[in-house]
Amino acid sequence: MLAALALVAGAFVLWRRTGEAKNPALMVLLAVIAVVNVLIWTVPNAAGDVPLRQVEKAAGEG
Repeated sequence: MLAALALVAGAFVLWRRTGEAKNPALMVLLAVIAVVNVLIWTVPNAAGDVPLRQVEKAAGEG
């Protein structure tokens, strides 16, 4: 999550300094992908299970 915040801040600074749009847009896209990835692993599914807990349980059993 901190990396996503750093990417957004860096994209804003890069955009303001250079006026370029492509690289800052890609940085923001990467930040969005990182946040969505964290949400996928931490938000419960319809059954109420969190995928991260399922992985931890499987690792503890083997």
